[in-house]
Amino acid sequence: MRAEKEQLRKDIQSLLEKSSGAFLVAYKGLKVSHFREFRKLLAEVGSECHVVPNRIFRRAATDFGMADLGSLKFTGETALITGGSDPVRVAKLVKDFTKDNAALVTRYGVLNKKLISATEVKALAELPPREYLLAQLLGLLQAPARQLVTVLNAKAASIVYVLQAYTDKKKASA
Repeated sequence: MRAEKEQLRKDIQSLLEKSSGAFLVAYKGLKVSHFREFRKLLAEVGSECHVVPNRIFRRAATDFGMADLGSLKFTGETALITGGSDPVRVAKLVKDFTKDNAALVTRYGVLNKKLISATEVKALAELPPREYLLAQLLGLLQAPARQLVTVLNAKAASIVYVLQAYTDKKKASA
């Protein structure tokens, strides 16, 4: 392999290593202005979009330890979307962008070194925001403690009510 191609393979491999989520999209027929706009939107969420040669990408994926991604046979123009701290947010952005630009088609995704299909990428894009999911998890974790406190407070309150009724009865009889 020529030195330029070897360097490109290493660059693709480092992009995959640094990212917890990556997406492969086809962009045939997408206007340059729309592609530039797409890259700008991705940059706002901390992601990058790189046009990659299919053969070199497959070799980089295989060397990275993702033989299933490296064995895929796809043709045409391919762009690799990497980066961003929240892959769900990037998937949502890709899904929203494809609504107005049908020329951009999601091929595959990679989530924590696992290959996911285009259908799974769409399902990932439909998840609620990360903050919402964390808030739900926190609520679930706090629920047993809150229920325990409620039960303990009810027992203590019932004792207080009994003592109050007893003192009220003593006052009424005296």
